[in-house]
Amino acid sequence: MKSILEDIKVLDMTHVWFGPWSTMMLAEMGAEVIKVEPPWGGLGRIPQQGTLYGGASATFHHLNLNKKAIAIDLKNPEGLKIFKELVKKADVVVQNFAPGTMERMGLGYDVLKEVNPKIIYAALSGFGQTGPYATWASYAVIAEAMAGFAKNQGMNVDPEGPPLSMTGAFGDLAPGTMAAMCIVGAIRYRDKTGKGQMIDVAQTDCMVAYQTGITNYLVTGKDELERRAEQEERRKQQQGGGGMMRISGILEVSDGHIHLAGWRPKGMEKLKEVMGVEELEQDAVKEHVKTMTRDEAVKFFSDVGLPVAPVYWASEATKDPHVRARDMFVEIEHPKMGKYEAVNFPVKMSESPGKVTSHAPLLGEHNKQVVMEYLGYTEEQYDELKKKGVMAEGV
Repeated sequence: MKSILEDIKVLDMTHVWFGPWSTMMLAEMGAEVIKVEPPWGGLGRIPQQGTLYGGASATFHHLNLNKKAIAIDLKNPEGLKIFKELVKKADVVVQNFAPGTMERMGLGYDVLKEVNPKIIYAALSGFGQTGPYATWASYAVIAEAMAGFAKNQGMNVDPEGPPLSMTGAFGDLAPGTMAAMCIVGAIRYRDKTGKGQMIDVAQTDCMVAYQTGITNYLVTGKDELERRAEQEERRKQQQGGGGMMRISGILEVSDGHIHLAGWRPKGMEKLKEVMGVEELEQDAVKEHVKTMTRDEAVKFFSDVGLPVAPVYWASEATKDPHVRARDMFVEIEHPKMGKYEAVNFPVKMSESPGKVTSHAPLLGEHNKQVVMEYLGYTEEQYDELKKKGVMAEGV
């Protein structure tokens, strides 16, 4: 076995971030993921959505590595027939359309499990397939707001200020990772029982599960404002010598910023020793490092045993020697952009490593391979499908 999912075929009907991240995790663990797009392409290929590079957005390139792609009109009876033929040979179907969309297309779970009783069908959405909000549209920020993260973010910046959206689409990527984990779990269940199943993944459900503040409330019965008042009182006691002092947060240095997490007692004691003081004060620590360079300040705190990092732009992170040493980038070749570095699979596995092997596909790049090799179509039949507009290729 070269890779853990090498015998798994996935039909990927996802778009934007949530779904494509999930299916890319499967692809990087060896699954054959076939991205299914309409003839005009998904949102990541539309110029009106932003600048395109090699025919797609940078986000599309980030989220669709290792995948094959077909472009097919599922509103055409012939296109629908081809898709169902592929379902017979697939292990997993993943979609993140609004609930009800696949059913209206004649491709709901009840239909596809008749086509392939062993199919694993993952339906990804903002609020799930059931419940009063099931039909609501959603993006990452919506799920983050529902689960309390926007309030948390705003309070962390300014207790008296407004809520703030998080950066980085955590509300897409975290639920997408959960979806990939559950798909692998469903594959394992099918290995043991022979049964496929439907997986209903809601962004909001996942973000509620990730929100530790909810358990804090359920355990204590105290809301965020009450708990914040308690925290402020505890901080005053610590500053008065009644508990462990913590020096943490983003600190300014001569050429940028560092992020310090001064929560380790041994490190704090060592910091007192190095600074020659009996008690630590946040302002004194800030003053001590403000003339240091970013690299000097990081070394200073890491030497005393405190967690610390330079505050980078994303572009700077690509140059960090530790990130480089961890093989987080791999050179691949794109038909339109030539050679470039892509982000590699992040987890190191000794026996079945995930890896990036190919670029995000062009629109319909693998049409011919899929219908001819998997479904037995002739080249003439494929050309006829193109003429009819049932399938399309990018230019």
